[in-house]
Amino acid sequence: METKSMHIAVAGNIGSGKTTLAELLSAHYGWEAHYEDVEDNPYLNDFYEDMLRWSFNLQVFFLNSRFNQVLDIRKSGKTIIQDRTIYEDANIFAPNLHDMGLMHTRDFENYSRLFALMSTMVVPPDLLIFLRASVPTLVNNIQKRGREYENSIRIDYLTRLNERYEQWISGYKLGNLLIIDVNGLDFKANPKDLNNIIDRIEAQMHGIF
Repeated sequence: METKSMHIAVAGNIGSGKTTLAELLSAHYGWEAHYEDVEDNPYLNDFYEDMLRWSFNLQVFFLNSRFNQVLDIRKSGKTIIQDRTIYEDANIFAPNLHDMGLMHTRDFENYSRLFALMSTMVVPPDLLIFLRASVPTLVNNIQKRGREYENSIRIDYLTRLNERYEQWISGYKLGNLLIIDVNGLDFKANPKDLNNIIDRIEAQMHGIF
C-alpha cells in the first residue's frame, strides 16, 4: 500500500497507551518504531520526587531527545512511527509545569525560545494519532504497568495535562490528524479493538497518498 516513507506519531497523556499502540502498529505494518527515552532518562526519578528542582532539566532532555529523533526520522527514508512528539513537550508539559509553579519563569522563557528555534528546523508528522483518555483510564493504565517513579503522579497533574491536550489538539493544523477515544478499549488484548484502529488508520493513509 505504501508508496513513500512516512512519519506517523502517536500523541497522548501519560498512560494513554502510546507505546503499546506504537509497538502493535510497528509489528503490523513493519514500520520502525522510535520510542520515548524513558528508561535511560537521568532526570525522571528526581523529577517526580522534586518537580520544581528538576522540571527544566527534564524538559530540556526531552526536547533535545525528540529534536534529534525527528531529524533522524526525516533522514532515514523509512516509514517510522514515533511515540510522542516534540510539540507535546512545548505545548503541554512545559507550560503546565510553569502554570503550576513547578518551573521558574526564566527557565520556561529560556525553554520556549529554544523550542521556537528548533521548531523552524523540524517537519511535522504526516499523520498524528491522538489517543484521548479519561483520567480514570490513565490512572488504571499507570497502575497496571507499575513504574515506580510514576507512583507519585497526582490526579490534578493528569487532569491539567488532559485539559491542555484537548486545547492543543482542537487547534492542531500541522498535518493529518486521527483522534481515537481509547476509553473502554484494550487494543493489546482485544484484536477487534486493534483492527478497528487499523481500519481508521488505513482510511487516513489512503487520503494522504
